Amino acid sequence: MSAPASLDVVKRWATTAARAASDKQGRDTVVLAVGRVLAITDAFVITSGANPRQVHTIAEEVEGRVKRVGGPAPLRIEGMQDARWVLMDYGDFVVHVMLEEARDFYALERLWGDGERWDWEERAPALAIGE
Repeated sequence: MSAPASLDVVKRWATTAARAASDKQGRDTVVLAVGRVLAITDAFVITSGANPRQVHTIAEEVEGRVKRVGGPAPLRIEGMQDARWVLMDYGDFVVHVMLEEARDFYALERLWGDGERWDWEERAPALAIGE
């Protein structure tokens, strides 16, 4: 097993995963820093899909996009078969792609609410007055 990545690198990979999910219409995507309260990983990316097909598509996009930016392959992926809750374990971060009803039921954001939320959304640069 390789050495853990720096927190800046983990943040970049988790941000990439969040953007990939959002690009496939993942809903209410959040990135939580959980390393202080959970010793086994640094961050959770949590997003929702409307149906199993979308959950599956989001998970595939996340995996491909993280690889394209030089990130690792998941150590394991669970839940792709029924696509109600796909868990992608990257070691340094974990991606949860869930059906909305599963996300509401398990309430991971509330459970791990002590974690800091990382901003992952790209913002357009502000225009100067007169542009």
